[in-house]
Amino acid sequence: MSDLTLIRTDSDNAGFRQLVALLDQDLAVRDGDDHAFYAQFNKVDAIKEVIVACHNDVPVGCGAIKPFSATEAEVKRMFVHPGYRKQGIAAKIVIELEKWAAELGFTATVLETGKKQPEAIALYQKIGYCITPNYGQYIGVDNSVWMIKLFNADHQTPNA
Repeated sequence: MSDLTLIRTDSDNAGFRQLVALLDQDLAVRDGDDHAFYAQFNKVDAIKEVIVACHNDVPVGCGAIKPFSATEAEVKRMFVHPGYRKQGIAAKIVIELEKWAAELGFTATVLETGKKQPEAIALYQKIGYCITPNYGQYIGVDNSVWMIKLFNADHQTPNA
């Protein structure tokens, strides 16, 4: 999509907030009774690194990173509006988030997604993420899928 613009912003961005509201509605349906458990870990207040993808100045996709450890940034709040899916927008957002994470000194990105989001798992695997044992609050959560992508040795660019 040639007229797509990726904007670096923060969690106060109105387009990001609108897209996250749609994401939360989608996740409530997919996760069912488990939604409240996941929602507690997905607050957007004070996220400093947010990407909003705009098509003709209309927000159509988003994602964010936040520190997870001293060396890892966690990818959060990934969403592409249903009318804009299957056009490579999500991959572009993740790649830009990875670049930003590398600029901030992180050497890897991690993320949590769910088994009820097979399209997300396929996307992340396609762009170099590997499934790893669940971390932290997701240990023992059957629906949870934890993934990681290590950056190149020069810590400047993510591994493809």
